[in-house]
Amino acid sequence: MAGKLPAMRYLPVSMLPVSLGAGALAVAGFAPFDFWPLPILSLAVLFTLLARTTSMRAGFIVGLAWGLGFFITGVSWVYVSLSVHGGMAAWLAALATFLFCAVLALFPAAVGALQARWPVSPALRLLLLMPLAWGVTEWVRGWLFTGFPWLVAGYSQVPASPLAGYAPLVGVYGVSFLLALIAALLAWVVTTRGRHAPRVWAAVAIVALGVGGQALRGVAWTTPDGAPTTVALLQGNIPQDLKWQPEKAQATLESYARMATASPAQLIVLPETALPLFESDLPDSYRAGLASLGRKNGGDVLTGVPTGSLAGAYYNSVISLGAAPSQRYHKVHLVPFGEYIPLKAVWGWVIKVLHIPLSDFARGAVDQRPLAIGGQRVAANICYEDAFGEEIIRQLPEASVLVNVSNLAWFGDSFAPWQHAQMSQMRALETGRMMLRATNTGVTAIIDARGHVLASLPLFTTGSLSGEIQGYAGSTPYVRWGNAPVLALWGVLGIGLLIAGFRQRP
Repeated sequence: MAGKLPAMRYLPVSMLPVSLGAGALAVAGFAPFDFWPLPILSLAVLFTLLARTTSMRAGFIVGLAWGLGFFITGVSWVYVSLSVHGGMAAWLAALATFLFCAVLALFPAAVGALQARWPVSPALRLLLLMPLAWGVTEWVRGWLFTGFPWLVAGYSQVPASPLAGYAPLVGVYGVSFLLALIAALLAWVVTTRGRHAPRVWAAVAIVALGVGGQALRGVAWTTPDGAPTTVALLQGNIPQDLKWQPEKAQATLESYARMATASPAQLIVLPETALPLFESDLPDSYRAGLASLGRKNGGDVLTGVPTGSLAGAYYNSVISLGAAPSQRYHKVHLVPFGEYIPLKAVWGWVIKVLHIPLSDFARGAVDQRPLAIGGQRVAANICYEDAFGEEIIRQLPEASVLVNVSNLAWFGDSFAPWQHAQMSQMRALETGRMMLRATNTGVTAIIDARGHVLASLPLFTTGSLSGEIQGYAGSTPYVRWGNAPVLALWGVLGIGLLIAGFRQRP
């Protein structure tokens, strides 16, 4: 058995800044920086430190330090949302942001604690247990308390990394697991002592995973379907503090009408809640004008607008107007405290503190089907919904194209819009479909079926992004099976580790 660096029950305090800094550095692997090797190296540092811990306390602290560095750096935009646009006092917003990041940091802390006391060999601990625990905790983070899959490690590999080739097979969580496995192999090279062969085999495994992913990037999982469609994605750039002011509503309606009228596209897409009125309150002439424009262009206008009424259930929706019969999609995956208040008897006061308009939307039905508009079968998703690949595939393989409408003005000039766009790129890769993004302030973009941004508008500009898109048919392995193969693999590996652990016990 190859040796390893001497384990320590409690790490020196000097190790904590290393872990903290490694976590912060990993953020540069995500958009807008896209230095995709950095998350791999960052996790390799974390796993190397964890390999030297023998107590749950030490492992927990090292993992927590990494998580704090990672999330405080990566989701600092929460402060902007709470303080600048939510009206929360600066000190309270800073405290809330820190506590939120501290809760998220508990997931890598759990990885550190779990691996420290699992009774398996050092090789299994590093090469299998740590990557497995990492993948499982990221998946749990993606659904626990409705889920927060932001900055799941796999997103950092889109679209340039060889590991992106695995996305159509195993989805973002599978890519995360492979990333963590490579990081563990790198850590193994550093921590092993004695024989040269284990390090050679680790290097071979890393190269094999990279070559395999690069080869998969050339596979066409889906095929073009039907004629191309011309599109126009409108970016209104309406400031968040003005968006819902009643006296500004008419100016907003006129602005979007002018941009739409100027476009001859078959499919014109407006952002989330672009029309700041309930659908029932829209002037008949305005609605008729959009419908007439869609028919004139031989297609449809798709716009975000609240539907229903304050007197009953209301939805965050998109509706179509034009040549096809009017259709709609109601948002299913709502953001807690942003779009609905869980346990309103306890948390209802949050509505007043954050000044969030329309903060108690109803959920749409899970089984909504694609919209047949603009010559395509559109799988609509609204804002945060495209962070959940397992939910996007509910409308596939029927859908020929994905469309996301968002309002990210809440997050200002932060990392959030770029990180969100990167998640859309992953959805395109997972499904083998083009993704259209129409946003209020950016990133408005056309993304091809391989996850590359073909065109985009600058942030905080008013404009229309025009282009031609191709619909696709067929299913990637991920569309067919979702996360099931990865979860099954993790289950088998977990059972194997349990058996190995029992055998190690005296």
